[in-house]
Amino acid sequence: MIAFITFKTNNIRMKMRFHKNIYTALLLIAGPIVTYAQDPNKQPEKTVSEEIEVVRPYKPVLAEAVKLRRSPDLNNIAAYKAKFNYAPTDRKLELNSDIQKLQAQQLVPEGESILSNNYVKGGLGSLATLLAEAYVNIGKDEALQAGAFFRHFSQEGNLNKQNENWQKLSVFGRSIGEKVTLNGRANFERHGLYFYGIDNLNPTLNPDPQRQAFTFMELEGEAIKKFTGDENAWSYAAKVNAYLFKDKFDAKENTVTLTGYLNKRIGSFNAGFAAALEAGSTSDVNTSVSNHLLRLNPYLKLQAKGVKITAGINFVQEFGDFSTSRFFPAITADFTLIPDFLQVFGEVKGDVNRNSLKNFTDENPFLNSNIVIQNSIEKLSISGGIKGTGGPGFGYKARFYSKRITDMPLFVNNFSTFNKFDVIYDFGTMKLLGLEGELSVQVSDNLKWTGKLNIEDYKPSVEKESYFKPQLRVSSNFAYTYNKKLSFNASVAIQDDSKAKVFLSNPLNPDGTYPVLPDYSKESIVNMKGFVDLGIGASYKINNKFEVFAKANNLLNTNYSRYLYYRMNGFNVYGGLSYSF
Repeated sequence: MIAFITFKTNNIRMKMRFHKNIYTALLLIAGPIVTYAQDPNKQPEKTVSEEIEVVRPYKPVLAEAVKLRRSPDLNNIAAYKAKFNYAPTDRKLELNSDIQKLQAQQLVPEGESILSNNYVKGGLGSLATLLAEAYVNIGKDEALQAGAFFRHFSQEGNLNKQNENWQKLSVFGRSIGEKVTLNGRANFERHGLYFYGIDNLNPTLNPDPQRQAFTFMELEGEAIKKFTGDENAWSYAAKVNAYLFKDKFDAKENTVTLTGYLNKRIGSFNAGFAAALEAGSTSDVNTSVSNHLLRLNPYLKLQAKGVKITAGINFVQEFGDFSTSRFFPAITADFTLIPDFLQVFGEVKGDVNRNSLKNFTDENPFLNSNIVIQNSIEKLSISGGIKGTGGPGFGYKARFYSKRITDMPLFVNNFSTFNKFDVIYDFGTMKLLGLEGELSVQVSDNLKWTGKLNIEDYKPSVEKESYFKPQLRVSSNFAYTYNKKLSFNASVAIQDDSKAKVFLSNPLNPDGTYPVLPDYSKESIVNMKGFVDLGIGASYKINNKFEVFAKANNLLNTNYSRYLYYRMNGFNVYGGLSYSF
């Protein structure tokens, strides 16, 4: 580039010298002419007008950038350092390797689906099984709900008068207001059966079983203040329950229960007071008992992030035919170690368990007349365990418990009427250690399984055994939906061996009561074998209105007994049709 520029400069110089010589020659020629023209004495001559165009010689002008007088210094290797002005932002570095949640595309709003709030169901089967069921509801209403439910189920076994039937009618309603929710219900239940118990060693002892029927009527009302997000809000609830219970003979029982609580939130703390009054009486031909309880439970509760602790006392006053004042601890704690996965909980409490004829017949309907009613004292109950979830569709709970119970009720066969049961009490303090586990697994919307396990170890006070109290109980349910129309369900119940007491001679005192200390020489212990009961069911949806169903019980056809001399029904199956509207 530099050499090229130099070459051009030399040519320009040569051209300039050439034009200079031409200009010099022209001046020498034109000089005399100009001199002659300026002489005043000389006459002008006729001249010829001629235009001469003089072209200036080319004089190039170079830009300053081009005028390089020397070659660049190629040894200059100094680096150019630019100056920057910047301000770094103080931000936390977050490492998130999880899969980002995809945003679902919004679907077009669907029209409101038509709900089937009502249904009727009917079925027939083996062992003269008859099922009738119905449910009605007023429909979809967020503020007002009301409905009714009816069910009848009856079955006849293979033994003499092994007949049993249940009827239930329930009417309920709920009104959700701006500040208070009101609930109410009325129940009617009837349970009919026979004392069909058979002693296999003496099968002729009960040729004509007696008939028994229980009638239960109940009314209940409840008012609950709606929850608010105010940290300093008051909350309250009140409930009243009254029932009348009687059997086919002369046993009657009526109870009225009033419960309520008041709670005040103060930030993370709650200060509350709960109270309950149970007033009831039980009467029969030769017995009459007034049994009332008053419970007062003041407490303080701390509820912070991952921590729930409630500390209070439980004051119980017995009055009526029993009059005693008792104080018990009422402490519960719940700690969240891993949110949604692991919680640790514990409880220390005590209470008075009010025994009633209704509770006894719900557990064992083959009860004798003139049952002795007495309360049981749960002096100290300690329990603790873990619970949580292991992911979507998986939940678990495991806890241990230790109880010390005074005057625990037990069932024993009557000496003179072997197929009826009396209630005795283990006078003293019985010790109970137990382990309970629950598991729920939902693989998908179509497959779900639940299971429950109970292991209990009884240490009676004066009795040899805790009669009809098995040490192991297992229950499980399985549900599987094959498609939108066909679904299956299955259940299993497992129970370990239990013990029963049989009197060899009359153990009663002259006044007809059982002695506080049993006479072991007048009794013997009978082993009740455990059992496994399997059941399976299926349903097929014909359309949105009709569905057929079938169910089979005791698939193994096991002749087992829950109570001595009372064998359960063997294999049976029934099915029917349901209609939704």
